[in-house]
Amino acid sequence: MTLLALPGYAQLSEADEAALTELYRRGTPANTLRAWERDLAYVAAWKMAAFGQPLAWPEAEKVALRFILDHAQDLTDRPGPAQDVALELIAIGLRNALACPAPATLDRRIASWKAFHRMRNLASPFTSPLVQQARQKARRANARPRVPKSPKPVTRDILEALLSTCDDSNRGIRDRAMLMLAFASGGRRRSEVAGLNAEDIGRDDFKARGLLWIRLLETKTTRKDQAPRLPLKGRAARAVVHWLEVTGISQGPLFRPVSKGDRPLPRRLAPDALRTILRHRLRLAGLPEDFATPHGLRAGFLTQAALDGAPLAAAMKLSLHRSAVQAQKYYADVEISENPATDLLGD
Repeated sequence: MTLLALPGYAQLSEADEAALTELYRRGTPANTLRAWERDLAYVAAWKMAAFGQPLAWPEAEKVALRFILDHAQDLTDRPGPAQDVALELIAIGLRNALACPAPATLDRRIASWKAFHRMRNLASPFTSPLVQQARQKARRANARPRVPKSPKPVTRDILEALLSTCDDSNRGIRDRAMLMLAFASGGRRRSEVAGLNAEDIGRDDFKARGLLWIRLLETKTTRKDQAPRLPLKGRAARAVVHWLEVTGISQGPLFRPVSKGDRPLPRRLAPDALRTILRHRLRLAGLPEDFATPHGLRAGFLTQAALDGAPLAAAMKLSLHRSAVQAQKYYADVEISENPATDLLGD
């Protein structure tokens, strides 16, 4: 099911509907579009199973309320209509279990449903006081301890252990450059690293200052018209330039697959390639493959910034976090005995 399968926009011609749909496609990050389509498939299947009807635009308040109630409890030992619907969704592969979904999952599906209403300039039933209150109570009733996206942050010492496994083969040179860029440029997401092109690496200041400028055309928090330029200095900059020089890459994908014969291939790495590379390097460093995920590089950058006493605002300029509250969580995770503020008087 795709966004094109949605019912028609209110008071729009077929041509205008098609144009607006295409505009949303071009103006929305690919990851967001994929999440919308998954959520659309889920809510459409849920309503058909619960009410025997397709989605309506605007949706009825009673449907929104039922959706929240059905997803606000563990249905394992609760036979009834809600469990029957859940079992049907499990049978078609849209739900994993009868356990209560995480509040974040419910929030994301509701946010997607609301977005579909905004596309049609329609009021969402999730804005009604009764539904909002039910959603708030469900979130509090099913609150869970925060689970980090990576079991461990990849701080400087861990990163050094990973870099020590990178030899002078093309694969080793590539992995060294990828890991250092991902960490030192602010903890880049794996899709951001894989999406870089050679043209996105500005080298004008490299000879004089050892400085590269990285242009991120699109991130989770910025658009193409807001493409940030981020500095990359020192060893990390030299590692990226070394990769470019030994491979002769001047345009197209920056990081590419390397063949068994150690030859860079002319295509882009998969968006999830950094996960595979990180697991490989963790194993070579004598650490468990599940020690950290690619998000550990992002968490590690902010954690290391906290350990080194870098101001939160300075770290956020590189990490591109919009929310100080979100970024502050990494600072709060630093063991208090390691907080630089404990050494103000010295030994």
